Amino acid sequence: MRVYIPATIPMLRRLVDDREVFPLGATAFAVTPALREAYAAGDDEELAEVAMQEAARASLRLLAAERDGLDDAAKGEDATPGSPVYRRAVIAADVTGAKLRPDLDDAVVKLAGPITYDQVASVHVDLADAEPQVAKAVDVIDAADLGDTDAEFVLGDAEDHQLAWYATQELPFLLDLL
Repeated sequence: MRVYIPATIPMLRRLVDDREVFPLGATAFAVTPALREAYAAGDDEELAEVAMQEAARASLRLLAAERDGLDDAAKGEDATPGSPVYRRAVIAADVTGAKLRPDLDDAVVKLAGPITYDQVASVHVDLADAEPQVAKAVDVIDAADLGDTDAEFVLGDAEDHQLAWYATQELPFLLDLL
């Protein structure tokens, strides 16, 4: 099964360094029977794009947690304040043993274990020009989910940016450039 795993730049660095990564909560997104039913008119390619967009939105939540963790660390005495790289990232991987989680959302699956570098089909990351909109979207993702129309517009501005596609062999070079 092809899954789309929400990620951040530090997660991609761990993937390259450790040759594996374990997604937060083992959560990923995929073209599931529930997603097919929800989008009866979509073909496989369109449904895969929906699953990837769900993973990209979840990446915003990971960026928010990363930023909040840096803010908390900055309050400590020995902390080195930093800033997350405000780029959504999605890892596309081929896995076995993923369990459907329609109780969470139509495209959600739970992974059986870590994702190894060899399972990765491609990586998708925002380009630099998306960073200002992504940073703003991180601030309003919860409000957008609760129906705040202004927040939904801000989120839409970030989601208007297409994620760039990278082959696995390009990933180390991409990370060196960031």
